[in-house]
Amino acid sequence: MSTICQSCGMPLEVDPKKGGTNADQSISTLYCSFCFENGAFKDEGITLEAKIEKNVHLAMAQFNYTETEARAKVEALIPNLGRWKSSQH
Repeated sequence: MSTICQSCGMPLEVDPKKGGTNADQSISTLYCSFCFENGAFKDEGITLEAKIEKNVHLAMAQFNYTETEARAKVEALIPNLGRWKSSQH
């Protein structure tokens, strides 16, 4: 079972850097290098809805999913990740 980024859902094992960096430059075990650097989110301030839209388009481009397929997968995954759970009401 792979560990996935708690911001975008990417398996950390496929991250070229094997994780983002914490403020002390240690490797984050929670977030990928595409989402997290120097202890901060690269897309700080993005809303859950905007993150979902961004990832729908990424999934369509990278995995050749239809928008319907991508949206179903992304909407099932992203809201359940650690970064986003606390933002839900």
